[in-house]
Amino acid sequence: MKIIIGITGSISAFKTIQLVSDLVKQGHDIEVFITEAGKRFVAVDTLQALIKKHVYSDTFDDMNPSIIPHIDLVKDADLFFICPASANTIAKCAQGIADNMLTDAYLAATCTKMIAPSMNVHMYENKATQRNIETLKKDGVIVIEPSSGLLACGDIGKGKLPDESTLLDMIDYALSEHPLKDKTILVNAGPTQESIDPVRYITNHSSGKMGYAIAQAAFNLGAHVILVSGPTSLPCPTGVKRIDIINASEMYQAMVQYKDQADMIICSAAVADYTIASVSNQKIKKSDTDLILPLTHTKDILEVLGNDKHYVLVGFAMETENLIENAKKKLEKKHLDLIVANGLNDEGAGFSVDTNNAYLITKTTCTPSGLISKKELAKLIFKTIGEHIC
Repeated sequence: MKIIIGITGSISAFKTIQLVSDLVKQGHDIEVFITEAGKRFVAVDTLQALIKKHVYSDTFDDMNPSIIPHIDLVKDADLFFICPASANTIAKCAQGIADNMLTDAYLAATCTKMIAPSMNVHMYENKATQRNIETLKKDGVIVIEPSSGLLACGDIGKGKLPDESTLLDMIDYALSEHPLKDKTILVNAGPTQESIDPVRYITNHSSGKMGYAIAQAAFNLGAHVILVSGPTSLPCPTGVKRIDIINASEMYQAMVQYKDQADMIICSAAVADYTIASVSNQKIKKSDTDLILPLTHTKDILEVLGNDKHYVLVGFAMETENLIENAKKKLEKKHLDLIVANGLNDEGAGFSVDTNNAYLITKTTCTPSGLISKKELAKLIFKTIGEHIC
């Protein structure tokens, strides 16, 4: 994909260097336009070394007289991304002012456009800046909300450029088609923790990585995503509404609460099958005798969701033996439309790792994914749903 990166005069401009580097490594064709103010924060030579091309800042730059850079370089672009976007440049873009190389190119570009505002909190919250941002949104520009925290000026509030992973996720979103636009996808992920006493609990090895990858992929495809997550250290996927729960009972309640809003439900969480029959209010002291903990069944979330469903329902099966046979039985018993079966003993699959090796099984098909990243598997899940179910 061809991506135009616009850099303006914000202290956070230095972060764009790593972003450009990563986009180049991903194989994207990058062109960079930078304002004079932006050059005060980022060395042009550094950017040129990364993209192996000239970086443009002067509208009348005649290094190559055969082209008009601010017009010709954006004709075949897939995305025009201003990162960071200063209050000054946001105002110019909103009002159609073209008085430098970047804003000239912005007006000439007909591709998808996105900005990442970054500035002092009071500048960001100023009514004029907010009006300009709303104007850009109405024009179809994707606006990435700035993060909150301690700013370079010493103030605390909204205005920080989001971290690089968020920027990369939003670039994926901007470059993706959105077949799931106006659809709501409900996803669950991660482990549950079933308390023994105020100190101890039983759980499993789930990291939540697969479910989080699914939630991010769904957002990138244009969906409104609700993620019900057990305890995990993972950051919330970009653009996703996350509901945090602790135990299987809370997971059940959240899934039932949101199920009627969903067009599709994907259950990737490792929900405990058993919970403690009676949780101690006090810490259980160590003794010389063995501790016996009576367990009771938790509610079967998939079974409940599979009864009288009006949505596409996807489940997961983690097995140590008879993988496909057991997964097909679960597909039928739980009234699933698709089940993703992965063997715990397969190399590169299982908990905590970033890869998976699965079979995507519908009522009529069984497709091996091969060893791929969980992000790629998430995309494959939605592709399979589109080809065989919806």
